[in-house]
Amino acid sequence: MGLSFHYKGHLRTKASLPNLVEEVVDIAKVMQWPHHIFETEFPENAFGRKIHDQKIYGVCFTPPECESVSLCFLSNGKLVDFRIWIHHQQNGLPNDYSHQKYIVVKTQFAGAEAHKQLMHLFDYLNQKYFRFFKLIDEGQYWELRDADLLQKKFALLDSAINLFEATVNETKPTENEAMNQFIDRLLKRFQEKIKSELPKTKKSQKRKKP
Repeated sequence: MGLSFHYKGHLRTKASLPNLVEEVVDIAKVMQWPHHIFETEFPENAFGRKIHDQKIYGVCFTPPECESVSLCFLSNGKLVDFRIWIHHQQNGLPNDYSHQKYIVVKTQFAGAEAHKQLMHLFDYLNQKYFRFFKLIDEGQYWELRDADLLQKKFALLDSAINLFEATVNETKPTENEAMNQFIDRLLKRFQEKIKSELPKTKKSQKRKKP
C-alpha cells in the first residue's frame, strides 16, 4: 500500500547518456540524495539494437524516505530497474528484461513535495534526453499538475495506512478460525472502516500538459 509512479522509456541517442548522468549527479549532490554511478558510455554498435550486453549503464539515486529511482539503461538504450538487473546478476538468471514493463517507485513516505520534485525532474529529462518516455502517476500530478489533488491523495493514503494498522491491531483470530477465514474477516472489516471513516477524493477535471 502506498502511492507510487511507474515509468519506462528509451534514450534518444547514444551520446545522451554521459550528459544525463552528469546532470542527474549534479542534482543529486545539490539535493543531498545518495546516488550510485554505473557505466557511463555505451559500447560501440550496441545502442538501438534489440539485443544487449551483460552490463548496466546510468545512475540511480534515493531521495529521503523514497524508494530508489533508476535512470539506468541496457546497452541498447532501454530503461531498466537496476534492482532487477542486480537480482538477475546475483542469482544467475537469464538476462532478459522483456517482461519488465515499467519501473515502479513508491513515494508515499517521501511526501507530496518530493513526489512533485521527481515529476518535474522526469519532465525535464524526458524533453531533453528521451526519444520515448511514458509515466503513470498514481497521484495524477504528472498528468494534471494539480498540487491540491496530490496533497489530498497523499493524505488519504496516509489515513488508510493508519486505519489498516489499527484494524490489524484490534482484530484477533478466534479459536479454531482458519488463517484464510481470519484474513477474509480482517479485509472485510478494513473495507467497512474505509467506507465509513475515509473521505472520497474526487478526480480533477482540469488537465494540464506535463
